[in-house]
Amino acid sequence: MNKELKTQVHAVDGEQQLTITRSFDLPVALLFKAYVIPEMVEQWMGTKVVKLENKQHGSYQFETTDPKGNKFGFHGTIHSFQDNQRITRTFEMANAPFPPQLEFLEFESVGNESSKLTMHVIYRSVAVRDQILQLPFVQGINMAHNRIEEIMKKNS
Repeated sequence: MNKELKTQVHAVDGEQQLTITRSFDLPVALLFKAYVIPEMVEQWMGTKVVKLENKQHGSYQFETTDPKGNKFGFHGTIHSFQDNQRITRTFEMANAPFPPQLEFLEFESVGNESSKLTMHVIYRSVAVRDQILQLPFVQGINMAHNRIEEIMKKNS
């Protein structure tokens, strides 16, 4: 069954950025918690949170182990943090050919029981952005966002 992709990825040819938008059937405070509470992040991302400092000049480090036992990590610096509103951070995959990217996450209330997430992601170059888009990126972010909604509804 082919589910509709609720998360939209907008990429303009020739630009080194993209915009990701998703509306959630969750209050904004609950959506924000999915990004800042380690136990919630671990559930929807399927990863171990090694460190998550939700503050300006904080940092984070996540680690994933594949079925063969190989470990993959990603980390970054949190440049700004406004509770229930926005997070600006870098994102870098360890041992990957991709340079760090800059992410602006904005959380918006759309009524009492719904919210919207807008992510503006800037890559080092158009070529890097295009390489990322050749991966199963769009499907992956949709799956992750679907899990956020499912898990946070259970935990509300």
